[in-house]
Amino acid sequence: MNTGDAIRLHSVRFHWNQERPILDIPALHVAAGEQVFVKGPSGSGKTTLLNLVGGILSPQVGEVSVLGRNLCAMSGAQRDRIRADHIGFIFQMFNLIPYLSVLENVLLPCHFSKARMRRIRAAGETPQTAAERLLDHLDLASDLLRVPVTELSVGQQQRVAVARALIGSPELVIADEPTSALDADRRQAFLSLLQEECQRGNTTLLFVSHDDALESGFQRHIHLQDITLAMQGGTA
Repeated sequence: MNTGDAIRLHSVRFHWNQERPILDIPALHVAAGEQVFVKGPSGSGKTTLLNLVGGILSPQVGEVSVLGRNLCAMSGAQRDRIRADHIGFIFQMFNLIPYLSVLENVLLPCHFSKARMRRIRAAGETPQTAAERLLDHLDLASDLLRVPVTELSVGQQQRVAVARALIGSPELVIADEPTSALDADRRQAFLSLLQEECQRGNTTLLFVSHDDALESGFQRHIHLQDITLAMQGGTA
């Protein structure tokens, strides 16, 4: 079980050029197993923050530690390995592989991570049984498992994206505007399913959205304008 902080940012500054930084964060801590809602206006750096935490980007200044590892001290290949082994992503547009079946899409992370495979086997499962269990918990009918994902509704595709992120019990799930394509009722149902699955595995959830209606479903809320000097007009 996770202990301590899953995410720790210290004196982080990121910019695309030498002009005003997009993000200038003195400190941010997220505890292991915590579920956090992150919001901010369009262009405020929400996706940039997720890319820093996921090791896709590196800050020009400061330290980003994830699951006890300083990503800024790692090579790109080492960050790729941390991401494959320990982090699940849910993207706004899902990023499913259209020519693969539901089951094949969910199993994709297992092909790139021995660590996920070890955790699956340690739980007494095979990759396929783990995928089937997740999809069943997410209310996706078993007769859909071998159909191409292009034949699914938007809501069903979203469930596939969640199962793919959660396969192999990653310690951290990063969700970037994952409900933007859903109506209000489906957004609430989706969030409940995602939070339940993360709680089941003591998985830390970092959930970014501009949808204020979802904020009440989280015990902790982070507004980027409250934590970043760049949005406050200050200097580091």
